[in-house]
Amino acid sequence: MPKVKTNSGAKKRFTFTGTGKVKRHHAYHSHILTKKTKKQKRNLDHSAIVVRENMKQVRDLLCLR
Repeated sequence: MPKVKTNSGAKKRFTFTGTGKVKRHHAYHSHILTKKTKKQKRNLDHSAIVVRENMKQVRDLLCLR
């Protein structure tokens, strides 16, 4: 049986914490930043943890079972 390939976009977008949780970046922080407030841009700059409801989808993209 052939190997299952990891989704290339997903492996660039997600990283793992030491305890096995998956980190992600916030959206809306790449362009059109002039109309966003300093507070909004500052809060979008932090990483977030993938919520439990989306973990199965992310693990499938990263070929983790």
